[in-house]
Amino acid sequence: MAAPELEHLIGLLAKLPTLGPRSARRAVLALLSKKEKQFVPLVEAMETVLEKVQTCPICGNMDTVVPCTICSDDSRRGNQICVVRDVSDLWAIERANVFKGRYHVLGGLLSALDGIGPDELQIESLLAKVRQNPETEIILALPTTVEGQTTAHYLSDRLADCGCVVSTLSRGVPVGGELDYLDDGTLQMAFKARRQV
Repeated sequence: MAAPELEHLIGLLAKLPTLGPRSARRAVLALLSKKEKQFVPLVEAMETVLEKVQTCPICGNMDTVVPCTICSDDSRRGNQICVVRDVSDLWAIERANVFKGRYHVLGGLLSALDGIGPDELQIESLLAKVRQNPETEIILALPTTVEGQTTAHYLSDRLADCGCVVSTLSRGVPVGGELDYLDDGTLQMAFKARRQV
């Protein structure tokens, strides 16, 4: 049985994605065994991120500047908006270097089981962007899960009267696949073979 402070830290880490209690315990023990080389720099980095990183009010990306570096980049195409579930999907697409337009982070997916409806997502702000520029192509880069496809259908229905072109990624993205876990080649092919909804 570890000290209550250690158990508390392990419990907090265990709540992170892909970490369970055992992985969290191993991580804490590894950090404690190398306090000066790993633990102290990690704490300092976390404090810096907590202090400096903000959510971009335009697209929903996370950055140390507002608006974010993507929204501030004048070389990016303003007539294309890639709609993603969360920031990790945005970063995955940026890492693959396949898209040079703008982004819109929904902040999740529609899910009746989890009580997530349209009001919990950044859908109205997306519609406002399209109303300002109806010549925009909206690329729905959402997971091919049930929730992702439900959200894509809902968005395409809401965008139908806006006069914009709505497309989705090609089926090169595997069913049940998460964008953050895909290799760059798969993302490139999915973007090249996107189709209109």
